[in-house]
Amino acid sequence: MPDMSASLAMTHMVPLAAEIDNDKVTPGVLGFIVFAALALGVWLLMKSMNRHMGKVDFEETPDPSAATAETTPAAAAGKGAAKNG
Repeated sequence: MPDMSASLAMTHMVPLAAEIDNDKVTPGVLGFIVFAALALGVWLLMKSMNRHMGKVDFEETPDPSAATAETTPAAAAGKGAAKNG
């Protein structure tokens, strides 16, 4: 029976296919509605992202490799003074 209903649906679509102009292809109203909905969704997501990013309070932690490089010469100088004294 599923084949019969599929073929019945196709026979109802044949008259609609005869009305299509082969020289003119447009997305139509449905294409515009889908595009507008996608554009609206992207705009809302960007607006929400900007609002959430504005709430972020980020303090950068110091780089551990930079901190050890700064303390190494001071520590070496301190050790040298301790050896000499």
